[in-house]
Amino acid sequence: MRILYLHQHFSTPAGATATRSFAMAEALAARGHAVTMACGQYAGAVTGLAGGYRHGRRAGPVGGFRVVEFAIPCGNHLRLAARAGAFLRYAARATGLALAGAWDVVVASSTPLSVALPALAARRLRALPFVFEIRDPWPELPRAMGLGSPLVWAGMDRLADAACRRAAAVVALSEGMAETALAHGAAAATLRVLPNGSDLDLFGPHVRPWRPDGLAPGVPLAVYAGAHGPANGLDQLVAAARLLRAGGSPLVLLLVGAGAEKPRLQAAAAALPNLRLLDPLPKPRLAGLLAGSQIGVQCLAPVAAFAEWTAPNKLMDYLAAGLPVVANLGGRAARLLEGGGFGPCGIATAPGDACALAAALAALAADPDRRAALGRAARAQAEARWDRRRLAEGFCQVVEGAAA
Repeated sequence: MRILYLHQHFSTPAGATATRSFAMAEALAARGHAVTMACGQYAGAVTGLAGGYRHGRRAGPVGGFRVVEFAIPCGNHLRLAARAGAFLRYAARATGLALAGAWDVVVASSTPLSVALPALAARRLRALPFVFEIRDPWPELPRAMGLGSPLVWAGMDRLADAACRRAAAVVALSEGMAETALAHGAAAATLRVLPNGSDLDLFGPHVRPWRPDGLAPGVPLAVYAGAHGPANGLDQLVAAARLLRAGGSPLVLLLVGAGAEKPRLQAAAAALPNLRLLDPLPKPRLAGLLAGSQIGVQCLAPVAAFAEWTAPNKLMDYLAAGLPVVANLGGRAARLLEGGGFGPCGIATAPGDACALAAALAALAADPDRRAALGRAARAQAEARWDRRRLAEGFCQVVEGAAA
């Protein structure tokens, strides 16, 4: 089967961003399908291609499938208008590819929501079935954060309606995202929840650990690894670092990543010796850092919609690494940290409560036995519930069923 996989932000594990689409494309290729991944130039991503661009694109084999990379830079550091322009340019180039190739099925992975445009065009003009994957619900999240305008949200609503109603299958990363798909008209029979998974080979206690220079071996280290944008609410971690220092906790907070808020966070960290920042790390390097850390930190802005409408990759990485997690949100993440039958694997604090966040971090920093128990439960849950290889099998079945 010939599959066109559209994901503007694709990266291999050599990059510093999410690798779900790499894993899914690799799984499809392992089942004998001819997969072509079409992507842009996302900040922090590594596509696996080298050499120059010809007519604004380059292509080649990567990981058992083919990658077509368009010379369209994009990233969270760009202003909203620039990012929107990159989204539309990618949609235009991907539409040309979708209409020109001999495909059996198209996979359109959102965000951005504009990735649905080439899939819809291929369905209308070529009668090609497509799978619509919702990694973040748009326009629900931008609307909840007040990003954009009512006119923009209305346009995105119409596009999401068309994508959900006309897709042969819809994949959502959480039950909350699945509810937004139903609200946009997706048929329940076409809908499948396939969460983010844990890469148990890349992350885990078997990985050789490392720690940043200048950090004493006995100092507990808490790592936040992810975007530094308005949605992440990292001012809460700055406030927590101040409280931890005032309370005498030896804990050091390390923020790894990039984004529009990073320059301001760096300025704040200059006055806080227990707060450090690093640039984004390739996944294998990040795996070593997590192996050398004591706590994983999940932080989001206090937006009520985040409780059920987000499925952070970093949380899956922390669990795979066997780290206890401190998260400042309720909903899905809080339930996950409760552990179910695997026992608790972290602490969830109230959104926006920096004092509670600092208290949870200080409590774990002072209790290595509790950290060890939570970390064992985290790895056990990752192995039993979130193994990405098992979730990839489900994804392959959805794509094959859509083509059929």
